[in-house]
Amino acid sequence: MGYPDQRFDVNLSILFTELPLLERPAAAAAAGFTAVELWWPWTETPTPPQAELDALRKALDDAGTQLVGLNFYAGQLPGPDRGALSVPGEEADRFRANIEVAAGFAASVGCTALNALYGNRVEGTDPQVQDALALENLVLAARAADRVGAILLVETLNEPESPLYPLVSAPAAIEVVDRVNAAAGLGNAKFLLDLYHLSMNGEDLSQVIKAYAAKTGHVQIADNPGRGAPGTGSLPLERLLDELKDAGYTGRVGLEYKPGDRPSAEAFDWLPEAARADR
Repeated sequence: MGYPDQRFDVNLSILFTELPLLERPAAAAAAGFTAVELWWPWTETPTPPQAELDALRKALDDAGTQLVGLNFYAGQLPGPDRGALSVPGEEADRFRANIEVAAGFAASVGCTALNALYGNRVEGTDPQVQDALALENLVLAARAADRVGAILLVETLNEPESPLYPLVSAPAAIEVVDRVNAAAGLGNAKFLLDLYHLSMNGEDLSQVIKAYAAKTGHVQIADNPGRGAPGTGSLPLERLLDELKDAGYTGRVGLEYKPGDRPSAEAFDWLPEAARADR
């Protein structure tokens, strides 16, 4: 048990960001990783030119890295936005325009997990209106993901850092997962269990794992406080990942932490190099 017993991937939208996007897969590979994930890289557009999609696919292929997770268009992330699918008007339209683009790119690189961030509450808009729009768009996303053999992920964020985001507890995200699965009839909506965000919300992490491991499609980690590498804070991440495995979770663990003041390549000293390649 312990870290060497896990299957890790590196989030290239928070690590290796000192490098241009197309150089990050090779940098991750040089650090010993074979699996990576990404937030939607084109924050300004849900529909980038095909040449840019092709260039990213080539960078992943050339590095020998497998993309295992991709966000749908989520607005300015990092930044003020936390998704687009529940935001009425232009942002929801942009999310819809992105669905087939993101799913098509996922299919082209063999990525089997697509994350749909819910979006912030909008002042002056009825939350029920936003939730109805969200369900409609999540069902469309679930169907697109299913067509390319992927799961749809729904993520809990944390209230201190994302005060306008409505899914700030594990039960809140699970409720959305269940609603999407009931409406779509596909069963491919899953929980993205991020131990950092859940800890920031003060949840009992062991209890969340026991309750929801079976509905979990992906796991992400960072230490708390600080959102740094494991060992920089006080979370018992190694024990918690063992608990996830004991509860039946067999998927990957995304490294979604800040490298601090050092280059990203030096932010993995907590993990033996032999344990970095996907197995």
